[in-house]
Amino acid sequence: MGWKTLDDMELEGKTVLTRVDINVPMEDGKVTDDTRIRRLVPTISDLLAKGAKPVLLAHFGRPKGQVVPEMSLQPLVPALEAAFGAPVMFVADCRGPAAEGAIAALQPGQILLLENTRFHAGEEKNDADLAGEMAKLGDIYCNDAFSAAHRAHASTEALARLLPSCAGRLMAAELKALEGSLATPERPVTAVVGGAKVSTKLDLLGNLVAKVDTLVIGGGMANTFLAAQGIDVGKSLCEHDMTGTAKDIMARAEAAGCTILLPSDVVVAREFKAGAENETVPADACPADAMILDAGPASVAAIATVFADSKTLIWNGPLGAFEIAPFDIATNTAAQKAADCTKAGTLISVAGGGDTVAALNQAGVAEDFSYISTAGGAFLEWMEGKVLPGVAALQV
Repeated sequence: MGWKTLDDMELEGKTVLTRVDINVPMEDGKVTDDTRIRRLVPTISDLLAKGAKPVLLAHFGRPKGQVVPEMSLQPLVPALEAAFGAPVMFVADCRGPAAEGAIAALQPGQILLLENTRFHAGEEKNDADLAGEMAKLGDIYCNDAFSAAHRAHASTEALARLLPSCAGRLMAAELKALEGSLATPERPVTAVVGGAKVSTKLDLLGNLVAKVDTLVIGGGMANTFLAAQGIDVGKSLCEHDMTGTAKDIMARAEAAGCTILLPSDVVVAREFKAGAENETVPADACPADAMILDAGPASVAAIATVFADSKTLIWNGPLGAFEIAPFDIATNTAAQKAADCTKAGTLISVAGGGDTVAALNQAGVAEDFSYISTAGGAFLEWMEGKVLPGVAALQV
């Protein structure tokens, strides 16, 4: 790996500016899902165990360079203390005398949370002066926020170039998993890409057909590929203006030796609601007054066979309208097969993206995948083959 980790740094007695992503959902001033916070525990625990002073840098919401009290990080302190098992101090700025004083007063075993970096306009502008003021606060910079690494901001990019820098435990695990799944994977490699629209995942599909052996396409975007083959998809969600693009992707896949797997049978219904009356038909036999809402059992069996023959799996997006039963069956069944192969030691499985994580949690198999990324945009941009500024800044 081309970056340092905590193991490469002399941490005792050092103030470590640690960029974290604690942009978590809240309701009535309380955290409703602390997943992102809990995944920071290994880094914070290591810093404390090695005698360092962890000073947390983070953003919350989109205050656009203004101080917005509702977007203060202070209400997160109780959730951080519960997860880290240590006292968390708070200071209402991420630079200047107040922050310097709070760091000077920090006792061993304590953590300091600095106020929302986006309260400063220079944060999202990757301003060198703001980064310089932050750099004065610490001895070492540690980035443990892969989910913010696709942004070239002062606290994710410029700051990393001003101090000795390293990746935190979560960042290192994320990079290792993604490097292993796309850069140097065990073959055969399969990618599952689902979701509503081809147009939102053009770069992703274009990059994957050159890197994977099989590309499974599901969800609404599969309808666009079926339509590109001249198949009538009835009233299904379909980007008819993207069929030319779908044809181009199929041609590129063929040239690269990548097999595209589309549904051979589909589950159709006349209305989109839970428990709607439905039927399974061949993919080319969707009734004119119906819509495709899931892949059928023959399609899922074909996907399961591919998983059984694969060594590496990358998953982004559901295979159907997984939010409502019974149109979650294909996603749940395929996810269970991937989990079974992973547990059997025959498959390395990496998944990411908001809908994907929700679907795998719903299927009850998220814990069985090799790695689940909590990053949304950063995970997608990595899969698209783009350089992530926050990662590039750490490379040595």
